[in-house]
Amino acid sequence: MKLLETCCSKLSISQLHSQCLKAGLVHDSFIVTKLNVLYARYASIRHAHKLFQETPHRTVYLWNALLRSYCFEGEWVETLSLFRQMNNVSSVSIEERPDNYSVSIALKSCAGLRNLLLGKVIHGFLKKVRIDGDMFVGSALIDLYTKCGLMNDAVQVFMEYPKPDVVLWTSIVSGYEQSGSPELALAFFSRMVVWDKVSPDPVTLVSVASACAQLSNFKLGRSVHGFVKRKGLDNNLCLANSLLHLYGKTGSIKNAANLFREIPDKDIISWSSMVACYADNGAETDALDLFNEMLDKRIKPNWVTVVSALRACACISNLEEGMKIHELAVNYGFEMETTVSTALMDMYMKCSSPEKAVDLFNRMPKKDVIAWAVLFSGYADIGMVHESMWVFCNMLSSGTRPDAIALVKILTTISELGILQQAVCLHAFVIKNGFENNQFIGVSLIEVYAKCSSIEAANKVFKGMTYKDVVTWSSMIAAYGFHGQGEEALKLFYQMANHSDTKPNNITFVSVLSACSHSGLIKEGINMFDIMVNKYKLIPNSEHYAIMVDLLGRMGELDMALDVIKNMPIQPGPCIWGALLGACRIHQNIKMGEVAAKNLFSLDTNHAGYYILLSNIYSVDENWHSATKLRRLVKEKRLNKIVGRSVVELKNEVRSFVAGDRVHDESDHIYEILTKLHGKMREGYDPQVQI
Repeated sequence: MKLLETCCSKLSISQLHSQCLKAGLVHDSFIVTKLNVLYARYASIRHAHKLFQETPHRTVYLWNALLRSYCFEGEWVETLSLFRQMNNVSSVSIEERPDNYSVSIALKSCAGLRNLLLGKVIHGFLKKVRIDGDMFVGSALIDLYTKCGLMNDAVQVFMEYPKPDVVLWTSIVSGYEQSGSPELALAFFSRMVVWDKVSPDPVTLVSVASACAQLSNFKLGRSVHGFVKRKGLDNNLCLANSLLHLYGKTGSIKNAANLFREIPDKDIISWSSMVACYADNGAETDALDLFNEMLDKRIKPNWVTVVSALRACACISNLEEGMKIHELAVNYGFEMETTVSTALMDMYMKCSSPEKAVDLFNRMPKKDVIAWAVLFSGYADIGMVHESMWVFCNMLSSGTRPDAIALVKILTTISELGILQQAVCLHAFVIKNGFENNQFIGVSLIEVYAKCSSIEAANKVFKGMTYKDVVTWSSMIAAYGFHGQGEEALKLFYQMANHSDTKPNNITFVSVLSACSHSGLIKEGINMFDIMVNKYKLIPNSEHYAIMVDLLGRMGELDMALDVIKNMPIQPGPCIWGALLGACRIHQNIKMGEVAAKNLFSLDTNHAGYYILLSNIYSVDENWHSATKLRRLVKEKRLNKIVGRSVVELKNEVRSFVAGDRVHDESDHIYEILTKLHGKMREGYDPQVQI
């Protein structure tokens, strides 16, 4: 017996097996079962099966050992095949009859295969032989119904047990958490602890922490953490990792960092969770510092850690660090993992290195829809919209079907082009592929048509949507505002507020205030701001204040605009002072323009547009000295103004150009025609247009 406990390799097990054969111990059911387990653990499942076949007198324990080994390896088909054989021989031998443990393994295999039909057959068999009252069997049944999406059946099984133990409670809590019903998971947990006085184990609490993470409920998650500490379970690594994930999802970096420092024996999941927490909550530099600390401590990252670190590089456009991580991914052999490759492409695109992203994309053995979407949305983000469309067309040609997310991204790209024909074609594609009822795609179509100067088409999409949430209403209000139809935007706002179940939020008021600003509706805009604050009790942010300053400034109410800035409860940022400076340019108010510019220069010293705007104010006033001084300052600081780019569609081909562009192959011919047209216009050219 002591020798069995010391075996930890294939060789030692084989030697012990030989000794057992010589000593005639192979008929001892306990020794054979133990050898079977050891073969499966340290040699292979095939060796274990061979020993099983060579054993003449099998017991239920030997069957269960082999069943468990197959199930543990994820070979669920083999597990169920073995279970059927066990049932066939059990009619002859009582010793080999399946017990509750055999059945729970078979049910676990059914759950793994999502084989509901066979699972229900086994459930029926349980009732027939009356072993369905066992807690482990009940747990396996709940797991089966959960994974097959039948939570009502899972609850029905649970309710059949008058005094469920912690395993059964954990199964139902985990079931609801994994099926996307975190509220119900927490409700059952509360009932378990408060009503039935059952003490949860670490597995239960892992599911509870995950449910809190799904809800992004920091307060509740903090309470769970306190409960864990009171129970003395804070040294459980799986539980600590779940709490780290919870704090990451709720944006609580400080609590996550404190917990991370307290974990004595951190595993790769701990490190990955903390890196992800930093990367996803605006602390990208900390994420990369922690990632490098991990490498310095010789802890090998997995692909999850690498993806989080690449996200951090992408957010802060750190190409140098991103390339180091790429090299690391190559060395560790997971560069071509689809998720890693996609993260690398995204990083390169956000670091304005599309050629490196394309090179990686071309080398990818399997290109899924996410990889294609990263490529074409990446091109759009760096201003290469025509390339984005070309990639999307290639994706369709390759036979890859876009999902809803990919379609939203390409619709956003088309809205930047502003070409109506492209929008109509893609709308037809959306309908043909059955996405017309998708909420996010509907909102994107409204935005596309608005930017393609077809407010009628945008309104048609809006009216055709069966379910309208706050985002849908806000998008249509914004579309009217974009077209200068402020009164229509206000009508739609009141329709939403008074005749629907949807309450406006901060985004809605950004849309309606912007519509008032573009249409010069000062009184209405001030009234809307008042409704937002006093009726809906919403707290305005810098965007709302910037629109109010822009609204008053456009109408020449510069003093009122300045009063708004002075009375703001938050510190005014560049967008607010920028709105005032723009208004000063329209109404040629030099004194106030200088005040706005002074604040802008202190907030953002490297924005060329602010210097040029103030320079233009001076130029109109013929203050050439001050204007020249500002222009010279822009050159000395080597500041670059963002270049406006125009796009035209010609013969199904998209062309983009900037002012004074000479890149086109036929630029000489283009400028020759422009010169002729300019001459004709000077002569008073009257085109003969036939309608």
